[in-house]
Order: sequence, then structure tokens, then C-alpha cells
Amino acid sequence: MDGRKNLPEEGELLICTITNIQYHSVFAKIEAYGSTGMIHISEIAAGRIRNINDYVKVGKVVVCKVLRIHPERGHIDLSLRRVTESQRREKINDLKREGQAKSIIDFVAKDLKVDSIKLNEEVSVKLLEKARTVFLAFEDVGEKKTPLSEYGITGKEQEKLEEIIKQRIKPKEVLIKGDLELRSYDPDGLSIVKAALKLGIKEKGTDIRYLGGGKYKLEVNAKEYKTAEATLKKSVDSIVSYMKDNGGQAKFTRDGKSKQRSTSINVNHVIIILC
Repeated sequence: MDGRKNLPEEGELLICTITNIQYHSVFAKIEAYGSTGMIHISEIAAGRIRNINDYVKVGKVVVCKVLRIHPERGHIDLSLRRVTESQRREKINDLKREGQAKSIIDFVAKDLKVDSIKLNEEVSVKLLEKARTVFLAFEDVGEKKTPLSEYGITGKEQEKLEEIIKQRIKPKEVLIKGDLELRSYDPDGLSIVKAALKLGIKEKGTDIRYLGGGKYKLEVNAKEYKTAEATLKKSVDSIVSYMKDNGGQAKFTRDGKSKQRSTSINVNHVIIILC
């Protein structure tokens, strides 16, 4: 589906399938290029390897990094140990997303009664001239409303592909969240806390859930990280300001970060706990 026939580049990350295991090396099929690469035992994992079969199995799908290419001999040296866990996850996710993109093309081919392999090849070649992957191009169609005609796909194929893409590929959302702690010692503290929370959820994409003991989970969903951050700030500012103006306490702790945004007020009397 990749549509590329040339050799990979040094440093490129590739999806490979283990095909042959020898004493000091492993051979793997490079799926995107239809060629074979070799992984020396020293590039399987860090440290001493007593049994290569403890690390790889024939048929296993792995992510490899291209170390060297010898075009005159057609040899490609690969590495497993130089691929980080985050790189491996991202590449495997790419593989899954490309499978989703292929299923869309297969569905359209069946609906239009055309050859699925041929349509996959035609669509892939055109999309990969401008996009890193077919799925990313499909995401642009679904999220940014980019017409497939910009990639050179027109006619009934364009119309049907765009219809199915918009049905199956939902817009991405960014989720950021944190914990709120609200306290009020005012006789009418319950109403004050409720009013502060109502101000917080006025911002689009904001949700607040009660956790118990005056604690709440504040979550913000948005299409872009920048928008989510701005919304979170407005929501927290509204809550903190209202609690401060009404003699209460408010503290917000962002999930995944040590930095805290908090405001505390000197108070007396008894704590109001919502339930």
C-alpha cells in the first residue's frame, strides 16, 4: 500500500517480519519495500545474547532502524536495539492506521465494483506524493475538509472515498485534565462552591466530576492542544477567582505535571463538603 519501490534511507524506521534466524544474524522482510534486511546479533539487543531465539521468532512483526545500505550488493543492515520504545509504539500505530485506511479503500472498491488491489495502488501512489502515510491524508480529508482532488483523485472514487472517510475517521481530540480542591467556610458555602463550578463548566469542552471530600476532576476536550490549554486556563481562573472573592479556598493540580496553580484564603468556621 506504500507505493514505494526504491530502497529505504539510512535511519528510517521500518515495519519488518522475521523470516530466518541464524546463529549470529536474523533476516527480515521489509514490508514497505518488498526487500530483505539483515540484523546482526549485536543489533538485536543491548548486552550479551546467549540465545538469539529468546529475542526473535520467525513470523514476528518488529520495528527496525536502517543502519547501512549497500545498493551495489542489495544488502540492507538493520537494527532492533536502536529503536526506542516510543518509536516502536508510533510505528506500530502507523501500521494499524494504515490497515484502517486500506479497509476504507477495500470497502469503496467493493461498493464501486472495481478491483481492490488496483484501487489501493492507485490511491496510495497519489496520496504518498504529498502525505507521509495514506491514513494521514485521510485524516486531512476528515478533519480539515481537504478534498481528495488536491491529491489527484477525482470522479466517483473521490466522492465515495470522502463519504466513507468522514464516517470512519473521527476528528482527533486533545484531553487535558487535573484535580480541583474547593473549600468554603461560609455558612452558605455549598452554594458558593456550586456557583464556582457552574462558572467553570461554561467553557466549551469542559467537564467537572465530583471525586469526594471537596475534590473534583476537571477535564477539557478540544481539537488542538493550544485551544485546550486556553480553555483550561479560563475555566480554572473563573473558579479560583470566584472562590477567592467569596472567602473560600481553591487549588488546581494539573495531571502529569508537578507545577500547581493554587490560591488559598485565610478562613475560619467549618469546611463544606459537597456530596
